[in-house]
Amino acid sequence: MASATLLEGGSVIDGTGTAPFAAAVLIESDVIAAVGQAATERARHLQHATRIDVSGMTVMPGLIDAHVHLSFDDAASNPEVFHLRRNALSALVASYNARKLLRAGVTGILDPDSIFENMVDVRDAIDVGIVEGPRIACGCYALIPGLGGTAGRMISDTGITGYVTVVQGKDAIMAEVRRQIKVGADWIKVHVSGIAPRYAHLGEMCSWSQEELNTICETAHDLGVPVMGHSRGATSTTRAARAGMDLIFHGTGMDEAALEEVIKRRTPVCPTLTFQANIVDFGHQLGGDPAFAKLFEREIVDSVESLRRLHDAGVPLLCGSESGFSMVPYGHWHYREMEVFTRYLGLDNLQAIRCATQENAFALKMSGKTGVIAVGMKADVICVAGDPAQDLTILGEPGRVRHVFVDGRKMDLSDLPARKPLEGWRMPSMGQQLTRDFALNGNVAATASHGNPQIKGGDLHDHPG
Repeated sequence: MASATLLEGGSVIDGTGTAPFAAAVLIESDVIAAVGQAATERARHLQHATRIDVSGMTVMPGLIDAHVHLSFDDAASNPEVFHLRRNALSALVASYNARKLLRAGVTGILDPDSIFENMVDVRDAIDVGIVEGPRIACGCYALIPGLGGTAGRMISDTGITGYVTVVQGKDAIMAEVRRQIKVGADWIKVHVSGIAPRYAHLGEMCSWSQEELNTICETAHDLGVPVMGHSRGATSTTRAARAGMDLIFHGTGMDEAALEEVIKRRTPVCPTLTFQANIVDFGHQLGGDPAFAKLFEREIVDSVESLRRLHDAGVPLLCGSESGFSMVPYGHWHYREMEVFTRYLGLDNLQAIRCATQENAFALKMSGKTGVIAVGMKADVICVAGDPAQDLTILGEPGRVRHVFVDGRKMDLSDLPARKPLEGWRMPSMGQQLTRDFALNGNVAATASHGNPQIKGGDLHDHPG
């Protein structure tokens, strides 16, 4: 007998941008079977239906985070990811962290690239019920052509470094794309742009030719697999769009030509500005150099006009947190990109929620199947105390998410068991640089300007992707 749950007495945000409305929601098996009066009537004829009173709560689609690195374990720097992680242990830790996301109301994620490609295994373990977690769509290793990525010289010239693999030449590109699809990649991830340390002052540069990017997309698309690209800068985004990439991460620094290409193809963009926003708003509390906060705020502000033009032209904007680094730890900031969209891009709360639900279903390769409270949709549903239509930030408050359903199954939201530190898992740090001025006067700003600002998760030359 199929399970059934009636959520009654609450308000519904359906994820389409429509204003909240009072209605019951009936879940049967793995789908939403009825909404409103039809849900109440149908439940009367279901002898074993579970009824949950959600008075004072909002029933809404579960949040989908389109940019999470679940295997990184809140790393404070790229070297931790490249050199201190172990394969099986990383997968086990990722499965623990996946449950943090459930408690934050996240029912689905896109994990673009993972160390040891182990998100394929975590995804499959969740799919068959070995562990609980959100739905996962994932890539394997991110492709770069030698130059590129966000870690400069830390990435080896050949082979695999952490979550990155170097491929050079058409044959090698085609072979790696096919290998990843054989392994089980839902998406192919490409670092279209990256940093060359000597030229970091110029920002990220495109490290692929148009022909190379075309080869990646053609090979993947021939096998029915979409391609996503980390892309900062006008040239990178223009080439990515022309190649036929299906999703662009970041998309900052676009010029008119890049905008035209993205709009013409309606290529979804996931700006992933939460990391920058956290540095702007909270970096000073970590003793960070104010110059870095200004730099990251500039990246947001300079992108506002182009991102708003994309939205107004009907290009989907997806919400991603880049959780996996210490500046955006798991379970804390998955709502934050919606707040960035309202503050900087001028979207209203319901439009922002649509980006994180209905639009973000694309990241799961489930557009039209989840992300909306409607009959026939997958029952990925959360119940939140309060009204996110009035205040998005309640989605980040501990304890606000009272019930979570993934594929119709009610998730366990009890407290996770305490976790002890893992030996050799973190980079040791001596902390703030001890200049004489800092030692005698405690002058943090002067110290930071001479090196070693303590901004976790990366600095100008170590920016996450």
